Amino acid sequence: MELIAGDKELEALNAQLDDPNQLQAYKTPHDNYHPLFLPRLLGRVLVGCGNLVYGHEPSYLKFRSIEIVARVPYQSWSSAVYTLLTMFYADEHKAIRFSNVSRYARIAQDNETMHVVVISQLARTEGRAGLIRHTLLPMFFAFFYFWASYILYLMRPRWSFELNYLFEQHAFDQYNRFLEQYREELKKKPAESEFLTWYGRNPRSQFEFFQSVRNDELIHRNQSVRAVNTEADAYRVHSLKFVAIGAVIVLLVLILI
Repeated sequence: MELIAGDKELEALNAQLDDPNQLQAYKTPHDNYHPLFLPRLLGRVLVGCGNLVYGHEPSYLKFRSIEIVARVPYQSWSSAVYTLLTMFYADEHKAIRFSNVSRYARIAQDNETMHVVVISQLARTEGRAGLIRHTLLPMFFAFFYFWASYILYLMRPRWSFELNYLFEQHAFDQYNRFLEQYREELKKKPAESEFLTWYGRNPRSQFEFFQSVRNDELIHRNQSVRAVNTEADAYRVHSLKFVAIGAVIVLLVLILI
């Protein structure tokens, strides 16, 4: 996978995408990607439930809920590759592939963490977050998404990457619509956050901040497609994978009952 050298590469690409022409050139090649049936079905369920609870239109509180969930696939990939590395550490080629996924997942996870922390701060001035709707329900969605991504990765990594592609596409569309609807208003609002400064971004306004978040989601979307094309089906581990999946299912059943 790409963008595993560190945050500097991600930030450089993000800044390039502020240019509308570069954004379109980066976005267009993967706009018509067609995921397989299972991730497509799960993606529709996940996005559909989100729209049902939070509405179709973008808002600060909807973004807060989206970002609680958005970190999850990267955490699940890290957990899944750690499980696989425990089984296949003796195979150096597999270990390198798994470690590359883990390193990229860490970068993306930290990036999504920045989103949810900063947006939570901004959302406080725009509306009151309900405990059930904006905290407990997103945690429920995140729980479902984590285990769905984890099991899909163990069964066939392509499915997990494609599910993430669909979720990140939805996030990109929401942020893009938000920027179009509130462009001038957002340019007048500051984006002050200690966490954002610590992370290394210094937007002059909320418009610049949300533009950078939109760019991040597009980068994550495209990286998911590239992962499918380059490595998702490069390895298949059969019997031990299904043993691991069975153990996870048993654990989930025990937790739920």
